[in-house]
Amino acid sequence: MKGKLYLVPAPLDFGCDEQTPITDVIPNGTLMAASRIQNWICENAKSTRAVLKRIAEHHPLVCTLQEMTITELAREAHKKGDHTATSDNAASQALLDQALQGFDIGLMSEAGMPAIADPGSSVVRAAHALGIEVVPLTGPISLILALAASGLNGQNFAFNGYLPQDSATRKVRIQQLEKLALTSGQTQIFIETPYRNAALLADLISTLQPTTRLACSVGLTLTNPRTVSLLVKDWRVKKEIPESLLANKLPAIFSFGM
Repeated sequence: MKGKLYLVPAPLDFGCDEQTPITDVIPNGTLMAASRIQNWICENAKSTRAVLKRIAEHHPLVCTLQEMTITELAREAHKKGDHTATSDNAASQALLDQALQGFDIGLMSEAGMPAIADPGSSVVRAAHALGIEVVPLTGPISLILALAASGLNGQNFAFNGYLPQDSATRKVRIQQLEKLALTSGQTQIFIETPYRNAALLADLISTLQPTTRLACSVGLTLTNPRTVSLLVKDWRVKKEIPESLLANKLPAIFSFGM
């Protein structure tokens, strides 16, 4: 019998100054399933070990961390993703050798659900090609949490990853996405490196049309999560942006639409 590939969500507090108790954000069933896995594929071995240590506080691990096999995805996948047709399927299949021998494998990203706004989709595709069952476990997915809290269209939405870093190019891309949002009703969602949150928010407020709705969610599932969702004209008349939205170390989700 073949093992299974478990998609194990990680807490959303990676890189943050504070951590939420893992039992507050990840169900007990997911923690139990993760504690029984010895072979791991991950985005970051260090963060994976840290999560496993937190799980071990509630459920004994199947073996010590030193006895586990923890394999990082190629660095190229971190930069450009691994979702394209040219992704090395042979290399991804090689990572699943233990599953072909009957052992379960866990896939974990630095934060949230693997293969969603993070690498891992090539491993999932390889598992399907090899006839290995893929089991997504329940846990936090920041994109969906932010969408639900935004008041924007949850029936039709698109995730666009990162916008261009150059401000002028970024503003052009914002206008392109806004046109799509207003003609189709499709909510546009994207993320940014935390230390650039303030610059991106400023460009959004200055570039979008006054009647477009703009939402920003910061620190989801942490101690003091915050979502602000307003028409752009109302963002512009605010005397100051809430400090919680500009925190340099907190992950943020941005979205806009009708």
